[in-house]
Amino acid sequence: MSTPVALTIAGSDSSGGAGIQADLKTFAALSVYGASVLTALTAQNTTGVTGVHLVPPDFVAAQIDAVFADLTVGAVKIGMVAQAPIAGAISDSLGRWRPAHIVLDPVMVATSGARLLPEDAIEALRSRLIPQASLITPNLPEAAALLGEPIADTDEAIAAQGRRLLALGCPAVLIKGGHGQGAESTDYLITSGTSIALSAPRVATRNTHGTGCSLSSAVAAGLAKGEELETAVRNAKAFISGAIAAADRFTVGHGHGPVHHLHRFY
Repeated sequence: MSTPVALTIAGSDSSGGAGIQADLKTFAALSVYGASVLTALTAQNTTGVTGVHLVPPDFVAAQIDAVFADLTVGAVKIGMVAQAPIAGAISDSLGRWRPAHIVLDPVMVATSGARLLPEDAIEALRSRLIPQASLITPNLPEAAALLGEPIADTDEAIAAQGRRLLALGCPAVLIKGGHGQGAESTDYLITSGTSIALSAPRVATRNTHGTGCSLSSAVAAGLAKGEELETAVRNAKAFISGAIAAADRFTVGHGHGPVHHLHRFY
């Protein structure tokens, strides 16, 4: 039996809680071999991002080609694309290799509030990467930004935004409700025929750094193992809920600390 492999295409987080580092920890925690393609280096910690160094688009493409030429990639997770030319290089490369599953997390703003994506790169997400994705995983502000609309604040408005995101060309959308209010955090999995609400108790913690990265990479890990989309999403939701619930076992940094990716092991 071959080893399941997932590839993350994302930025590096020097503090280890988000981005490539969070993705690789998630893959390992879920028994999937992780490969990585760097789009950017960030100087950041739990309190904010102080610098971004972009990887040239042709070198992003070279990394993707090197991985696919040798490894049997079961699923791809895309995180921070940083700029429009990098998004184009990713789109072109994945168009050549045609992986079975692509999970796109449209990373626009860090947990600390730092903006990570300019307007032309958002348009590249809409026109190039979203139509190639199997699933996109925006949070409530990101879903609104992709559509140029106000943030949805009711179940009906969230479902309606999900349907409008489907019209951009992807077959499934997972709108994450972590930015909402109330006793439960509810995510919405929306396809052309279904809308499924997935709820978990909202955990009172400041340690939420990397939650979005980790959820999307957990979905990719499930798809790489052969799970159906809904199963992969449900399992990813359970994984990230456990990682958030265990986050206060850590005392890391002075801002939004990391979730506990390896909570099942220690």
